[in-house]
Amino acid sequence: MVARTAVPQRGVSRPATKPAAPAAPAASCWWADPALPFAESRRASHSSASYLPHSHPTVSVGAVDGGTSCFACGDESAVLGPGAVVVIPAHQVHACNPVPDGRWSYQMLHFDPVWVAAVLDEDSAARAWLPARVMTSPEAYRLVCALNRTLFSPADSVEKEAALVAFIGDLHAALDAGATTWTLPIPAAVSARVAQLCQLLRERHAERLPLAELAQVCGLSRYHLVRAFRAETGMTPHAYQLDLRIQHGRRLLRQGAALAEVALALGFADQSHFQRAFKQRVAMTPRGYQRAA
Repeated sequence: MVARTAVPQRGVSRPATKPAAPAAPAASCWWADPALPFAESRRASHSSASYLPHSHPTVSVGAVDGGTSCFACGDESAVLGPGAVVVIPAHQVHACNPVPDGRWSYQMLHFDPVWVAAVLDEDSAARAWLPARVMTSPEAYRLVCALNRTLFSPADSVEKEAALVAFIGDLHAALDAGATTWTLPIPAAVSARVAQLCQLLRERHAERLPLAELAQVCGLSRYHLVRAFRAETGMTPHAYQLDLRIQHGRRLLRQGAALAEVALALGFADQSHFQRAFKQRVAMTPRGYQRAA
């Protein structure tokens, strides 16, 4: 893995005789609006939660408010400090976690890529903000903060929609103007066999699919299947399927479905298995997510 430092970490010295203040409690909140289904946002403060590598079906924009985070995407990584902004294309496998034994505060925005493409007047949603990028522009960070102030305010949905549209245009302009500090390589094209398997997993995400069956579909040995799939997607087939299940689970939870019903619909053996997989990828419990969203 190639490591890069996007923002140097600054140490803060304290008098040796003064005891360290207790850590502030972790907190998080979500914003979502049924009238604006193409966007959602999360704020987290003093978080020590870590995520497994995962992806989103959305264009994601994150900003670091405090602390230090390790951002990993593909074979590369970066250390992000306060003020850093990261832009992640839809379906890009990544992880962004606090440094070991550390805590960080952040904001995370998610946008439907089809909606983003429409706002930017592009003819292909797949082109929206490729590839993943890290920005240390104060203006980019200001844009994220300003949008979230509006989204989490009592403003009506019309005002929030206008703010969302303006944000997409302004941030895209900042990217075009060269505000990027670090651009990840564009992922190599997925092979026909792996693309076929991804489509199968999307269509049958709730089913139990043995590795031998998947290998037979692709005409590969189990070993070569796992190796090729992980090299091209960043995940094993099983992890990819779990990721798809959690994405569908978030949608069902936002619609008000009961946890037991969601776990059953997604093919989990039981509710506790669903809760564990959900928390590993969303860093909160399904019930907590449903209450917040």
